[in-house]
Amino acid sequence: MSFIQQLRDAERLHDSMLCVGLDPEPAKFPGAWKGDASRIYDFCAAIVDATKDLVCAFKPQIAYFAAHRAEDQLERLMAHIKRVAPQMPVILDAKRGDIGSTAEQYAKEAFERYGADAVTLSPFMGFDTIEPYLRWGNKGVFLLCRTSNPGGSDLQNQRLADVAGQPRLYEHLAALAQGPWNTNGQLGLVVGATFPQEIERVRELAPTLPLLIPGVGAQGGDAVATVRAGWRGSAEQTTGPILVNSSRAVLYASAGDDFAAAARRVARETRDQLQQARPSAA
Repeated sequence: MSFIQQLRDAERLHDSMLCVGLDPEPAKFPGAWKGDASRIYDFCAAIVDATKDLVCAFKPQIAYFAAHRAEDQLERLMAHIKRVAPQMPVILDAKRGDIGSTAEQYAKEAFERYGADAVTLSPFMGFDTIEPYLRWGNKGVFLLCRTSNPGGSDLQNQRLADVAGQPRLYEHLAALAQGPWNTNGQLGLVVGATFPQEIERVRELAPTLPLLIPGVGAQGGDAVATVRAGWRGSAEQTTGPILVNSSRAVLYASAGDDFAAAARRVARETRDQLQQARPSAA
C-alpha cells in the first residue's frame, strides 16, 4: 500500500486530521519519570496507546531521541506503533537534506532502520537530494515549504526574479512538488499553521498533495483557520489530505500521573475542533 493510500485510510478510519507529534523532553516528564531519559520509550508509548484511535498519523521528531542517545528507544517505539496501531502512518520528522550517496544512507535510516512510512526533508539543495528517497515507492516524503517559524520568511517568502511570474520561493517549491518533482505520487508539503493565508496559496498551487501542518497548540496556530485554508473537496474527505500536527499541547497536557488521560482529552478536543471546521460544519 502506498503512503498516500495509507494516509487516506487512516483519515477515514478515525475521522481525523490530527497528527500527534512525539517530541519527548525528559525535563517535562511526569512524576518520578521527570529528567529520566531512559523513560522516553515508556512516555511516548503511553501517549500512543492513549491517542491511537483519535489520530491519522504519529510524527516522532528524531532530534528529541538522538540528543539523549535514545535511538534504540525510537526503534522500539516505531515497532510499538506498528504493533498497536498498524493502520496509522508514522512520519519520521528528520528534515534531512544532502546529496547523492549521503541521501541514500539517510533514506535507509528512515525507512529501513526505523521503518517510517514517510520522512520530512529540506529541499534547499534541489531534486537530486530528494530522488533517493523516492526509490522506496510505497513511502512518503514531506518537503519543507512554508514553515511556521518567524525566520522562515528570510528565504521562503522571497521572490525569484528569474522565474516566470516572479513567484515567492515557497510558491515555486509548491508548484515543483505538485508537478515535475512528484514522479510517483509520493510528495507532500510542510506548511505552518501560523500562516493560514499562505496555506491557502500552497493549496491553490498543490491541490492534491498532502499537507503536514505543524504549529497548532503551543505555537499559536489557529486550528479552524488552518482547516479552512487547506481543505478542498467534499465534506468528508479532502482532495489532498491534511495532517494538522500538535505536539506539546498533547504530550504535556498534565505533569501528573494522569498525563496519558490528559493527552487523550486534549487530542480528542483538538480532533473534534478540526473536524468541526470542515465545510459541512462551516
